[in-house]
Amino acid sequence: MSVELTQQTDSAALAERPDGAPRSREQILADLPAIAARIAAGAVERELKRELPFEIFRWLRDTGITYLRVPRHLGGPGGTLADQVEVTCTLAAADSNVAHALRGHFGFIESIAVDPESPVSRKYVQEVLRGKLFGGAHMEIGTPRPNMLRTTLRRNGESYVLSGKKYYATGAAFCDYTSFSALDEKGEIIGALVPASRKGVHILDDWDGMGQRMTASGGVDLDDVEVQPHEINDRHHRNPFARRHGATRAQLHLVAVIGGIVRNVLSDAISFTRKHARPAKHSHAENAAGDHFVQQAVGEIASVSHAIDTLIADTARTLDAAALAIAAGAANLDELVMRGALANSKSQIIVSQLAITAANRLFDTGGGSATARKYAFDRHWRNIRTILNHNPAALRARVVGDYLLNGVRTDFDEGRVF
Repeated sequence: MSVELTQQTDSAALAERPDGAPRSREQILADLPAIAARIAAGAVERELKRELPFEIFRWLRDTGITYLRVPRHLGGPGGTLADQVEVTCTLAAADSNVAHALRGHFGFIESIAVDPESPVSRKYVQEVLRGKLFGGAHMEIGTPRPNMLRTTLRRNGESYVLSGKKYYATGAAFCDYTSFSALDEKGEIIGALVPASRKGVHILDDWDGMGQRMTASGGVDLDDVEVQPHEINDRHHRNPFARRHGATRAQLHLVAVIGGIVRNVLSDAISFTRKHARPAKHSHAENAAGDHFVQQAVGEIASVSHAIDTLIADTARTLDAAALAIAAGAANLDELVMRGALANSKSQIIVSQLAITAANRLFDTGGGSATARKYAFDRHWRNIRTILNHNPAALRARVVGDYLLNGVRTDFDEGRVF
């Protein structure tokens, strides 16, 4: 489809909480299982019908998970990055599309957490605490190489005009504010953050990937969008440590989504075996749950999920240390930020291999019936494979090896996001 999406913000969902205060970290995390259960309830049906989860995002605004990471001294719950990553894994286990679509928003919140005194943080933190969602698009397709820009921002009197075409606008359709990268009149990269409902911002439902089909990751047409001076930020001159940390966090978000998908693979394997699967023709077992080969498949999936969860949690703690150091202006920032990038890259390489194996093993819990469309078990492999194409593990392995062998750190210093 290539139908423009209509901004579907529900003002009732943004109503102030009874006491006017955000929910606490403890309240948010305690409610996480119930939040995930509600999301999971319609996940397969949304997949089969390809229904974008607008209602889910209207509801999520008031659960607290969208502002969990906001520091306490700014009025937020003060959740850690590790908390945020576990939220991502849990949501992805319920519906990976929902977790994936929050990537840009969680990235914006991380920028507030590591630089809480910046003008952007101070300007928008109250909007975040009210439940507003932030997204956008920075990548473009059709350019000779990735990370090249054709979108422009030109002065027009007292304001500016933003023009171009973006893609991979993951989650932007569900957001209240959208950010975009562009080239200014000097040819330098600059950023603009505008309301999603701004005239000229056309968010399209044209994502045609085989996986992650309800993440709204398609295109955005920017048709002479008016931008005010206070909505412009200089992305090129950001704190280099915050920029590098932000890129690593963005990559870890995708790894966490994969981790959640594997949790879902495990729960589907157990449920299918107990409720629907039959033992193999020559099995001596009375039912599939007693079949040794099925037991082995489920056991291997469980082991893979445990290993992935452990890697992700350890990497998140490493990034937490870097985030605290950036916010405090510590002396050893380079060491800590690099440690987080290396930990994430190495985890990503292993997770990519294990996750695909788990998605394949799910089909070993049953015969032909396991491929029935109504179960949509194929979505797990498709979703993992699609994410891996956006976050290539082969590149991660090469840059890690080049750094360890030759001390080359160009990719890490650039802080690229894929």
